[in-house]
Amino acid sequence: MIPSGSELIIILFAVLILFGGKKIPGIARNIGKIIGDMQKATREFKREMDIDIMNDDDKNKPDSYKG
Repeated sequence: MIPSGSELIIILFAVLILFGGKKIPGIARNIGKIIGDMQKATREFKREMDIDIMNDDDKNKPDSYKG
């Protein structure tokens, strides 16, 4: 669930108090990198699953239907 505007401001203020202004860019950079890595892994997993599904479909077709 995505926080609303006021909740987001409170969260950002708490992060600023806890970590200080100098560490926030590094933390944001690390979070962005983690999210990017997760998206890359998700795309790769989906691609591998699609390839496996296509290969299974080819194996299950009668020889007369294979292209």
